[in-house]
Amino acid sequence: MSTATIASAGFTLAGNYPETDPAAGLEDTLRLFEFAEEIGLQVAGIRQRHLERGVSSALTFLAAATQRTRSIRLETAVVPLGYETPFRLAEDFGTVDALSGGRLNVGISSSAPHGALLRDLGRVEDGDIDPYVLIGRFLEALEGRSLGADIPTPYGPQTPRVQPHIAGLRDRVWLGGGSARSVRWAADQGLKLLLGNITAAAGAASFEDAQRAHIDDYHAHFAGPGTGSVGVERVILPVDSATADQRARYTAYAESRQARTEQPTNGHVFQRDLFGTAEEIVERLASDPAIDGLTELRIALPYALSLDDYRQILSDIRHAVLPRLGWVPAAGALASAAV
Repeated sequence: MSTATIASAGFTLAGNYPETDPAAGLEDTLRLFEFAEEIGLQVAGIRQRHLERGVSSALTFLAAATQRTRSIRLETAVVPLGYETPFRLAEDFGTVDALSGGRLNVGISSSAPHGALLRDLGRVEDGDIDPYVLIGRFLEALEGRSLGADIPTPYGPQTPRVQPHIAGLRDRVWLGGGSARSVRWAADQGLKLLLGNITAAAGAASFEDAQRAHIDDYHAHFAGPGTGSVGVERVILPVDSATADQRARYTAYAESRQARTEQPTNGHVFQRDLFGTAEEIVERLASDPAIDGLTELRIALPYALSLDDYRQILSDIRHAVLPRLGWVPAAGALASAAV
């Protein structure tokens, strides 16, 4: 077993809800954010899903989360730029970061999921614009560059730029990637990097080797201050405190995803879910080449489980897995918090 350590850990999920009662599902997700803060996780992230029963506006949801949490970092994991206006998106990120007191991680990606369905609904940008051009415009907007001469306002002349302008917000941009291009682009732009449990194979024999190669390439070409930051998602399903029903659901979920990990698909490889006892999960993480004491961990929670399921998963990981890998909860956490 290696001496792998985890210095920072958080989670991300889609925020699913019933067709007939979205408010209940969204409220459960807000409660999970509160619970994660109580037990000392450092990051709580929300995915942005279009045309599905999940959070379709990550920043709207996180605006509510700013009022329900006090210290945990809040993250969009991630907002696809394919359907966004860079200028307006920068305004929304600035507003939510101001509400959070500077706790926002700006997670974005170059993707445009369900493109064939959504394109006819009216994309803001004309034509098939390079998504990295959109990201570049978004970064410029976050930087608060002047758009021209001062303009008259009810408050007197002002420099026209994105408001609220949050100095340093660009430094908290995480690019969701997994391809050689996205990894290198994040490094060249000095952005932080989020990697999921699917990655371009890049000639590697396994998911772990491919992802490690991407991480090494990122650090080798990082052009920003310091050494850069990488976060990796891992689907983790501990069963130590799970009920019989929960074990059955988790087993079925892991088994349904096993086949995709056995051979590359369209040049991509998938990681096998970390399912089993805390002892087995610790062993897997400790031998994971991406877990090197610098990489941040994001626990990717499965879709469509209940609040009780999510609390059990996070509690087992927090108490039985993470401490054995050198992790220390955030200051002020309730060490006794449990399911």
